[in-house]
Amino acid sequence: MTKTKSQVTRHKSLVTRFQYFVCNLSFVFCLLYIGILPLYAQDKIIAIVNNDAITQRDLNDFINFTRVQLSSEFTPQEVERKIDSMKPELLNKLIEDRIILQEAKKNNTKVDEDRVKARIEEIKRRYGSEAEFQSALQHQGIVLADIQSRIRDQILTYMIVEVKVRSKISVSPNEVTTFYRDHDAEFRVSEQRELDALITKDADRAQRIAEALRTGADADKIAGDESASRDTMMVRKGQLRQDIEEAVFALKIGEVSEPFKIDEKYYIFRLHRIIPSMIQGLPLVRDKIYASLVNKKMEEQLTAWLDGLKKHSYIKISQN
Repeated sequence: MTKTKSQVTRHKSLVTRFQYFVCNLSFVFCLLYIGILPLYAQDKIIAIVNNDAITQRDLNDFINFTRVQLSSEFTPQEVERKIDSMKPELLNKLIEDRIILQEAKKNNTKVDEDRVKARIEEIKRRYGSEAEFQSALQHQGIVLADIQSRIRDQILTYMIVEVKVRSKISVSPNEVTTFYRDHDAEFRVSEQRELDALITKDADRAQRIAEALRTGADADKIAGDESASRDTMMVRKGQLRQDIEEAVFALKIGEVSEPFKIDEKYYIFRLHRIIPSMIQGLPLVRDKIYASLVNKKMEEQLTAWLDGLKKHSYIKISQN
């Protein structure tokens, strides 16, 4: 069956949300910084999921959580544009999260309270003192128990997905080998060039260094005589400034470039060796392939498991 674009997007988001349930406390942090809206607006019920109500405040919290996630990758303006485009789907995501949490509680999953305490300590370390932490809670009208509850829910969600989905995923060595054979072009490494670089702040000295290198002088001796620094670097196309790249990739082994000025310093490059383009061997990429296949199966099986839960759930969304 062909998936729609929205289905593909939702499926990919499931694994991402599972990952930040495990290790990301940003949602808890954002609870300490969001503004408090009037209670009557916050407490408005916008959806029913089995025996649970989802309020406007729940959705506002979730939107803030998503905003925090995006802020590490995008500018504030880009974040807001993405939030606006995502808002129609955020309630559905929140409903799915609530269904997973309900399944954890139905299975009588128990949380080790030491894990909750450890997460609380992580949060407190973000503040200068216990007093500052308590002041932040009081300022936002929440108490420590609110945060403990949120962390407990995160851990519960992780635990049930681990039992119901991740623990049942396996990838055989044959699957890894087959993927490598069928996608060998993905593991091709482009040509690399190993360069000796002599670096100085003086333009005249840079010219002397270039001339000395062309006569075959030892790079370490030149660096000492001219009070210059020496570096060795491996580069591929696309990693250097265009004019430098053109010059470097035109060199033959042993040839020396003209000096290039970069950030108030002059760089002289000598080509030491060329490493041809090659396909990485399976031992080098085995772990990467394995992780990719696990993630793919995780995405598929998590989606199927959640769809099954939704079919047996009562879900009603407010039309207002």
